[in-house]
Amino acid sequence: MKRLLSTHPLRNSIALQLRSHPLLADLHEAAHAELARLVTVHEVHRGERLLEQGSRELSQFFVIEGLLKRVVTGANGREMTLRFAGEHDMESCFEAWQQGAGSGFSVVGASAGLVVSLSMADWCDFLERHAAVRQRFQERLVQIGAAIVEHAVGLLLLDAPSRVQHFSCKHRELADRLTHKELASFLNLSAETFCRVTRRHRPALQAA
Repeated sequence: MKRLLSTHPLRNSIALQLRSHPLLADLHEAAHAELARLVTVHEVHRGERLLEQGSRELSQFFVIEGLLKRVVTGANGREMTLRFAGEHDMESCFEAWQQGAGSGFSVVGASAGLVVSLSMADWCDFLERHAAVRQRFQERLVQIGAAIVEHAVGLLLLDAPSRVQHFSCKHRELADRLTHKELASFLNLSAETFCRVTRRHRPALQAA
């Protein structure tokens, strides 16, 4: 379910949470008001797709509550999770927007929550008017890209038990928020392999 922020019954609370987002925290009052007029609030359910891979309806997402995941679907129909975005993080279609292409991934709710979004056209126009936000946004894009590359390299170099161990050390806060299926997808393991590894290494990663 989605609606304009201006019509949402929790609009004041959501607006305050949006103001505290790291990308937006230093904006002046007029800029926050400007952004509030552009955004839509999604009441997200686990498994709900906010963006489909290949879609040209590109958006910028801010996570207020809950967890999103970036998912790619291969030619064989198999899905793989590239990253998770929790509270105070974002998901963006900026690269596809720059290239004039459809989205290279889907954005899916990994838990129930609240997400605020606006079109990439509106977001890029907003960035042109607010240089400090544009700088922080570009820095965050670089961080996200580097994390995805690091994760991909880890999948190539680490065996299944090492992937689970690495995840438990680097993303311990996510372990109790995700299902086994989501964790297995993120670690590029079959559900059977993931269950077998976690039975052997239960202290490293408790069941989600």
